[in-house]
Amino acid sequence: MPVSPHPDLLVITASNGENLKLAQRFVDASAQRSAKAKLLDLTSVSLPLFTPRIQNEATPPALAQLEQTLSSAPRWVICAPEYNGSIPPVLSNAIAWLSVQGSDFRALFNGRPVAIATHSGSGGMELLLSLRIQLTHLGAQVVGRQLQSNRGKPANQASIEDLIVRLMQMNPLQL
Repeated sequence: MPVSPHPDLLVITASNGENLKLAQRFVDASAQRSAKAKLLDLTSVSLPLFTPRIQNEATPPALAQLEQTLSSAPRWVICAPEYNGSIPPVLSNAIAWLSVQGSDFRALFNGRPVAIATHSGSGGMELLLSLRIQLTHLGAQVVGRQLQSNRGKPANQASIEDLIVRLMQMNPLQL
């Protein structure tokens, strides 16, 4: 049987600090479970700030590659810090751009299994709630368990592994 060039899991980070380190732990733990994982650092993707005006002017060159990377993985883990009690701008901006591609704003997200995790300077709970609401609205299957960590409460390796096991048991819905 040929090996698929696509990952089983895409681990997305919305910061190049502690959440990048957390995302790498998910990638490493996936390999331990024989799952092929790929890391996507949104801070390295060059997307302008989304506005309806700029959307009508031109599609950013990086958007097609970002959309292809996301669509090639059946499952995602999103590791993001809490910004001002909500979703970080780099993640919100990427979701805004991705949701206006094509005629169905949910197309990329609908039925896709997604796990969410954070390492935040504050508690991170507002991020997890906001992200869960937004992803659910977009049609994603958000894993019930989530990972919340900070300087005083580091991410537990067993929790990372449990999230991977749960996520790998889920398949995208065929819509």
